[in-house]
Amino acid sequence: MTEPRGEVALRLPLEATGTGLMRPAPAGARIDAEHDVAAVGLWLAEYRLSPRTQRHYRKEAERLLLWLADHGLGLSELDRRRLADFEAFLADPRPSERWIGPTRRRSDPDWRPFRGPLGAASRRQSLVILQGMFAWLQEAGWVAHNPFRLVRDKGRRLDNRQGRVERYLERPLWSWLWHWIDQRAAAAPSGRPRFEAQRIRFVFAFAYLLAPRISEIAAARMSDFRLREGHWWWEVTGKGDKRAALPVPAEMLQALAVWRGELGLAAQPGAFEHEPLLRGLDGERPLGDNQLYRLIKAAFQAAAQALERRGDARPEQLAALRAATPHWLRHTSLTHQAQHGVELRYLAQSARHARLDTTARYLHTEAEEWQRQVSGHRLEPSG
Repeated sequence: MTEPRGEVALRLPLEATGTGLMRPAPAGARIDAEHDVAAVGLWLAEYRLSPRTQRHYRKEAERLLLWLADHGLGLSELDRRRLADFEAFLADPRPSERWIGPTRRRSDPDWRPFRGPLGAASRRQSLVILQGMFAWLQEAGWVAHNPFRLVRDKGRRLDNRQGRVERYLERPLWSWLWHWIDQRAAAAPSGRPRFEAQRIRFVFAFAYLLAPRISEIAAARMSDFRLREGHWWWEVTGKGDKRAALPVPAEMLQALAVWRGELGLAAQPGAFEHEPLLRGLDGERPLGDNQLYRLIKAAFQAAAQALERRGDARPEQLAALRAATPHWLRHTSLTHQAQHGVELRYLAQSARHARLDTTARYLHTEAEEWQRQVSGHRLEPSG
């Protein structure tokens, strides 16, 4: 019995049609697919009710398919040795001009599958996603075995037992960054420069005060902010389509009022204002995930240049700003809340983590206390 068609479109070059990816379906296949690319598209279609997950999984599947096409291979020819080669490729995609490039629309001829080499955690995540894909393909009778199951190195398994979060801005650097963003917005001339400066000010305030994911910022509506029994809450649909309501700090309400003033709206949103929270230059069009990502990255880069011009910045501060991505703002928010003394149970609810040990990665205060106590350990103990 075959499954109905409905595969998801994948971004592959025309030359891929002459590779092993286009070999006919194997005997005994339980899905209705003509070749490997269509089979992967059917796997992705299983996630049609979770668009963000589907987009993320598509990215990892495309990288593998493009690599296989580059080597003239099909899915069934991926074995343990070639899997090791693919993992090494994720860490260093070469030639870089062919594989790496800035964010582009998928229809753009300059689109590339990588923004840069993948770090260890990103490689682990990629392998776990692709292992799940191969498990599905094996169950569908499309491949005979799952080479990812042969990886026995426990250190590569993606789980929540990782070390402390390191990709965040330390308090002095965040304080400088927020002051720079705030002052730039206040000094911006009227018209488009002011609108753009006020918008990025609101984005950074939102990201720091409520710790949302970038997709959640892009999807937010004015009516997601609700007043209940004298307190404001932000209602959000997060990973796995899980709904949550988070308390809104006073400074977030102030930032929201300033941004709404820029849009010509009253300070507080109403329950029936379903318009997008963030807008394009026309004041109406919503911003997509990719556009928002580029705006935040550009702000980080501009901040790094401004800090460098001061002449007194430490190299590690400049490196942090240049490496920072939008997700660093979420890490920064949760880390600073933990340092400020927010209890782990409340921090986990703000982060919307299913496991407390995931949230515990933000607790840097224990490391500081450890440093303090060990500092008395000397080569020559005092009497």
